[in-house]
Amino acid sequence: MPDPTPDPQRDVRPTLEAVAALAGVSRATASRVVNGGAGVRQPLVDQVRKAVDELGYIPNHAARTLVTRRNGAVAVIIDEPEFRIFSDPFFSRQIRGISRELNAHDAQLVLLLVEGSGDFDRVTRYLAGGHVDGVLAFSLHTDDELPAIIRRFRVPTVYGGRPEHRSSGGDTPQVPYVDCDNRGGAREAVRHLVSLGRRRIAHIAGPRDQTSALDRIDGYHDVLPDAGSELVVEGDFTAEGGARAMAGLLEARPDVDAVFVSNDLMASGALRVLRERGVRVPEDVAVVGFDDMTSVAEAAEPPLTTVRQDVEGMGRLMVRLLMERLNSDTGTWPESVVTPTELVRRASA
Repeated sequence: MPDPTPDPQRDVRPTLEAVAALAGVSRATASRVVNGGAGVRQPLVDQVRKAVDELGYIPNHAARTLVTRRNGAVAVIIDEPEFRIFSDPFFSRQIRGISRELNAHDAQLVLLLVEGSGDFDRVTRYLAGGHVDGVLAFSLHTDDELPAIIRRFRVPTVYGGRPEHRSSGGDTPQVPYVDCDNRGGAREAVRHLVSLGRRRIAHIAGPRDQTSALDRIDGYHDVLPDAGSELVVEGDFTAEGGARAMAGLLEARPDVDAVFVSNDLMASGALRVLRERGVRVPEDVAVVGFDDMTSVAEAAEPPLTTVRQDVEGMGRLMVRLLMERLNSDTGTWPESVVTPTELVRRASA
């Protein structure tokens, strides 16, 4: 039977002094190594790390913050209602990419959701408190207060998606962003529909207060400059919004023979309405989506032809740009990145 008497030696947490003694270095040297400081020769770094592993020493977070001037945490701010964030696979993919890359940099993800104007006060207080080293913000809208808040506190930031460019005054650097080639991907989708012989091609657009939706509208018009306004209807990036837009489109233009939809969720709603109305896809109406959310596109009936963007990879890129900014000795800002898109052909077009 095990002895219930506590063992004081076994229960004592290893100290930094014990690490220094085992490594054969001073306490100051051990502190610089375990807390991320610079200026220690590599052989000594290796000795200290070996001692840390042997003793199971856990660095003190407060001490590390004093040495590195870092919190080891990054805020991810999403300006969307909670139901969208947890129902749209786009967000889960992007957060997964961000989380995996932050883990590789030994940094913690702090998720801040913004559902209404009242939440901006809470976010402002949090950023003002200096709790995070940087911000990753995406799904911005043209009336967002976030860019102004971020500028006010000069928090290193990377945007997911091209933000609306507003003059910030002074010499404030342009905040970098990671986005896909929304306009080019839209052009490729519409050109594909044209190549199939479709002549009355409509577009179900995303909300016009987001640059991704505007860029995809522009890509549609690049290929079809003479398309009438009745062929472009606005949705809200949800399946229900796509269904409503498709129903309205069929009322206004029952002769439509193809639809380019601004994301896969809306395309799934559009396909449902077409099926309910007895319209055959792709025989009567061809459909192309955008995003290549495989959980949506492959489960659609029929499987959805769509434009692929590497959402998880873009999340990783956001973190890398932020870390490049945080680790820059000169304080320089990295360049924005626009990633390519690819048409993925399935049965809907």
